[in-house]
Amino acid sequence: MSWTDERVTTLKKLWLDGLSASQIAKQLGGVTRNAVIGKVHRLGLSGRAAPSQPARPAFKAPRPARPAATTMPSAPRRVIAAEPASLPTVAAQPSVPAFRDEQPGSATVLTLGAHMCKWPIGDPSTDGFTFCGRRSSDGPYCNEHARVAYQPQQTKKKSGPTELARSLRRYI
Repeated sequence: MSWTDERVTTLKKLWLDGLSASQIAKQLGGVTRNAVIGKVHRLGLSGRAAPSQPARPAFKAPRPARPAATTMPSAPRRVIAAEPASLPTVAAQPSVPAFRDEQPGSATVLTLGAHMCKWPIGDPSTDGFTFCGRRSSDGPYCNEHARVAYQPQQTKKKSGPTELARSLRRYI
């Protein structure tokens, strides 16, 4: 493809009208966006009359305000623990609830502060997603959620003389 006088005048007109290089390339046909940019620079057409305008509006309409969390009825929280027979017996293990039926918290992403519990409650893709929001002392979670999040390290089974003898047999 060669740049004819007719195509160059069309290019100049479209460039000064504020069309982008991609739009000009589509209208001219048989030429790429980069070819249009190169020809514009060779012709010295750097100044434009008006910048190209986006096809969609530059701003979004504000969403309606979320209702305050205080209007939600506060139901007591339930702790659902597993049956004691199904748990292995481990000495000195603190009792931590296995599952929690969490009610919506009092904090959203916009209202979450530095010393507030950041335990997520609900599905992040829904409108009802909140955070716990209670006071946290040292860390991201309140005392209750910190006990669930940070489990103590399990003690290893102490090896006695029989375990030592068994492990040394493979080397003898």
